[in-house]
Amino acid sequence: MKANMGGADRIIRILIAVVAAVLYFSGTISETVGIVAMVIAGIFLLTSLISFCPLYTIFGINTCPAKK
Repeated sequence: MKANMGGADRIIRILIAVVAAVLYFSGTISETVGIVAMVIAGIFLLTSLISFCPLYTIFGINTCPAKK
């Protein structure tokens, strides 16, 4: 797996994951919407930690500043 995510993408995904977790654990969102939000937050967190997004590969997107 070659890194295909830049720093800005990673930070945005982490922030979205944190916001979703705070909303879920504070009880603002619950039930099915809360579970879906937490699954998406987990995926965002995982992909930001490994700097690789499979959807970016499918669509040919590469925001990594490293040599392409």
